[in-house]
Amino acid sequence: MKDLVIVGGGQSAAQCVLTLRRNDFKDPITIIAEEHYLPYRRPPLSKEYLAGEVSLERVYMKTQDFFDQNNVVIKHSKALSLDRESKSINLSNGDTIKYINLVIATGSRVRELDVEGSHLKNINYLRTIDDSNDLKEYFKSGKKLVIIGAGYIGLEVAATAVQKGLKVTVVEMADRVMNRTVDPVISEYFDNLHRTNGVEIFLESALERFEGESGVEKVICTNNKTVEADGVVVGVGILPNQEIAESAGLKCNNGILVDEYGRTEDHSIFACGDCTNHPNFYMKKNIRLESVHNAIEQAKTVALSLVGKPEKYDQVPWFWSDQYNDKLQIVGLSGAHDEIVTRGSMEVGTFMLFYLKKGELIAVDSVNNPKDFLISKKLVANKLKISSDVLCDQSVDLKGLLK
Repeated sequence: MKDLVIVGGGQSAAQCVLTLRRNDFKDPITIIAEEHYLPYRRPPLSKEYLAGEVSLERVYMKTQDFFDQNNVVIKHSKALSLDRESKSINLSNGDTIKYINLVIATGSRVRELDVEGSHLKNINYLRTIDDSNDLKEYFKSGKKLVIIGAGYIGLEVAATAVQKGLKVTVVEMADRVMNRTVDPVISEYFDNLHRTNGVEIFLESALERFEGESGVEKVICTNNKTVEADGVVVGVGILPNQEIAESAGLKCNNGILVDEYGRTEDHSIFACGDCTNHPNFYMKKNIRLESVHNAIEQAKTVALSLVGKPEKYDQVPWFWSDQYNDKLQIVGLSGAHDEIVTRGSMEVGTFMLFYLKKGELIAVDSVNNPKDFLISKKLVANKLKISSDVLCDQSVDLKGLLK
């Protein structure tokens, strides 16, 4: 028995398989996936897939034929507990799976609300294919959709819904949209973008309760605002799925603790993706990241560790969000900045914010400028010290700063 077992059926799990096979890993692989789907990408669930523009097959990372041809068995069941001594995993279908090495790629789950009326029908969370399918059921023109939370998911769903002819209202308890992740200038741009497209946004409005008979009919906010609703989407954050690691006594702290090679304290057990709390050498601290980039790259790190080609995970975090035809791209984490430099113009719709700390570039927010964003990723990774006068001058080719 030489099986490698991967718990999780998302992008990180699939990428781990891809990297292993590309590096001549020949042993059988078993994926334990709780959902009854092939490993898939989550970003389309709030955009193209939700809008009905792409098929389910386009959401999958690979086809069933790929997994069959590469000696990968997918078991659709939930991993309930892990016994490190016997190297076995107990599944919800009653099976027990043995492993030599184990990869935990369980990702994350939505943070659920606990308010009056939260049991009513038509309250939706968007994390899985089934969630997106449920939303599609009442994505009908003229329907009233209320979205709780103005983060990436909430605003992406808002953009998709309003373009399908729904009447959309976003309720956000903070004083601006995407307040946890972007500068007020970016918030203002996307706030205006949504309002221009017909989305109603209530800021500084905390949810108090839902009202209705069997399904939601009204959303009541603490500032006496009442919004009629045919359906609700809640997007108020996610939590790491670390329970399987906790069941085996592995160290967890807002994620499963791993080293720079993706190893837990048990060197036959690895973890990657949203579920990990890992060292980031760029930030010089441990962090947990909720991003496709981290899920993919950390999976590659784990796979290389498993084939005896260890490479430290040393990635600069980056993220993106597509809303309407506008693309927001972010590299680095800007929290510690002491200076912001603007390049381009919000009025024109193409601009960038450069975040500096003691003259060093630590992060960049880019709106509708993918070409310069690619260069910016390298500038941030190189930790360059750049004059603010140079950064704001659009006649300066950013590529020349890499020399």
